[in-house]
Amino acid sequence: MLDTNHNRPALPAEIARRRTFAIISHPDAGKTTLTEKFLLFGGAIQMAGQVRAKGEARRTRSDFMAMEKDRGISVSASAMSFDFTTKEKTFRFNLVDTPGHSDFSEDTYRTLTAVDAAVMVIDGAKGVESQTQKLFEVCRMRDLPILTFCNKMDRESRDVFEIIDEIQENLAIDVTPASWPIGVGRDFIGCYDILRDRLELMDRADRNKVSASIEINGLDDPKLAQHVPAELLAKLREDLEMVRELMPPLDAELMAEGSLTPIWFGSAINSFGVKELMEGIARFGPEPQIQRAEPRQILPEETKVTGFVFKVQANMDPKHRDRVAFVRLASGHFLRGMKMTHVRSKKPMTISNPVMFLASDRELAEEAWAGDIIGIPNHGQLRIGDTLTEGEMLRVTGIPSFAPELLQVVRAGDPLKAKHLEKALMQFAEEGAAKVFKPSIGSGFVVGVVGQLQFEVLASRIELEYGLPVRFEQSQFTSARWVNGPKQAVDKFTETNKQHIAHDHDGDIVYLTRLQWDIDRVERDYPDVRLTATKEMMV
Repeated sequence: MLDTNHNRPALPAEIARRRTFAIISHPDAGKTTLTEKFLLFGGAIQMAGQVRAKGEARRTRSDFMAMEKDRGISVSASAMSFDFTTKEKTFRFNLVDTPGHSDFSEDTYRTLTAVDAAVMVIDGAKGVESQTQKLFEVCRMRDLPILTFCNKMDRESRDVFEIIDEIQENLAIDVTPASWPIGVGRDFIGCYDILRDRLELMDRADRNKVSASIEINGLDDPKLAQHVPAELLAKLREDLEMVRELMPPLDAELMAEGSLTPIWFGSAINSFGVKELMEGIARFGPEPQIQRAEPRQILPEETKVTGFVFKVQANMDPKHRDRVAFVRLASGHFLRGMKMTHVRSKKPMTISNPVMFLASDRELAEEAWAGDIIGIPNHGQLRIGDTLTEGEMLRVTGIPSFAPELLQVVRAGDPLKAKHLEKALMQFAEEGAAKVFKPSIGSGFVVGVVGQLQFEVLASRIELEYGLPVRFEQSQFTSARWVNGPKQAVDKFTETNKQHIAHDHDGDIVYLTRLQWDIDRVERDYPDVRLTATKEMMV
């Protein structure tokens, strides 16, 4: 656990106003729509786009790959920064939208290493789904504070107490309602804001409008009866009485530890409940946190700048063969043109054109503070897990790389273009989109991914971005393990098992297996050699 002693000095105002968080959920619970509405309320876009756009409704801002736009799903995590003003002060939100599809869970996992909190979106009709649970486990491993948003309340949904019970049971976390829905499905008229004793009413006519908010004094205020039908009002009073008796109050410390989550109800597509959620993030969300690193941890208030790469995205702009490294700043005040030390290669790097993102619109970042996410365009020097510092040899830890679960052999449609294919594959490997293994015997490459959908994404991207038709074929191997151990033992092992040995794009030795028996045999015959299913993404 990190040392979070309470007598640390207060953070500088610029750093303290930053909130860096990810949105996680099962596919189709409404993550990307919620992201859009965040931008709308932050004043970053004028009109929110819909994921599956019809006619004039704009395409969603945070899905920018061709495949994402076609399928209406998010494939890669995208980062966005915008300001949000509450009554007290202006906050800077750095928001990361992650793919919910389990086929892209590794990208999501790495993204969660770069944020201080997570917003979990749950579909009111479906409750907690499998992927939500997986992602939640990751947040739990990292002790991330979690805020929950129960979406799609304007459609037929389940009983509110049922949803809350399910979250408590499946995710083993206490839940406290921050708002309470009035009516459900067709009768849904709005929410009662428990934290501030206000009535929030939803406007179904205009989807991109902020809901009307009515100040009231507690549940006995006669004004309530003017806005809420009698039978809904009776149910609301009854529900809230139960809530106050049965559920814990919102405790900021328990929330910061990740053992309590406040839940808001709303409908993202109708822009309802989103503003309350944003105010909740501003009020209860954590400031930039301490970052784990070797040989010491990094405090956000340090004056020296440090940052680490948690994602690499190639060809964001198809007109230029570029790649952008997404860097989370862990400390300091970064200015454009700074000279940073690239810890892995020990070389200095001048960062002359860093960018801030508004989805795929980027603008030059003249400055950034701890907690911000900036993009550094480069030609492949920066990889996932790299640390940048002002000279000190620090390495940020805890960004894993998982062994792929599906392996296939990839061949270029045109044999003369094999060289181009190699270049394309290396680019995707460095981006972390796939593992690429070069077997020591024979030609061709074995590509490993976590989910089947990734093969389709790769094939479509190689064709679009490099003009190479490729085909994936069944491989004789089913899984891959990284090989560790004393040099002598590893050399002897690779010599005898040549037909199983490959190298990944970092040049590390990989053992390709056909059956579990292969792994058991190695453990039996080569006690000094360790086979691991993950490796840390750093040198």
